[in-house]
Amino acid sequence: MRDDEPLEEWARRRDGRRAASKGKRRAVPLGDGPHRAAHVAPGAPRAIEEWTGTEWQVVGVVESLAAAQALPHPPPPERAKPAERDRPSMGEGRGRHRKPTSAEERDQ
Repeated sequence: MRDDEPLEEWARRRDGRRAASKGKRRAVPLGDGPHRAAHVAPGAPRAIEEWTGTEWQVVGVVESLAAAQALPHPPPPERAKPAERDRPSMGEGRGRHRKPTSAEERDQ
């Protein structure tokens, strides 16, 4: 946070970052000791954790690294498609120099 930035703007940016990261998943090896790289024990069971915006929450357990990598990630949210522009249809023929047909000609 910058010194000259209002607290409300900083909080809005922070909430946006948190919302964008919600739903991310990771596979954490279950076992003794600290978490290590995935290749260290590929046959070890894994806990599947999902980020809730404030903490990692366990959502499942799989038997190995291969099974964890095979899990589908949650689909991204669907975005609304922009409305199509209302433009006249192109005239007869092929090529890029076709002239658009007028509304009267299309209605006939």
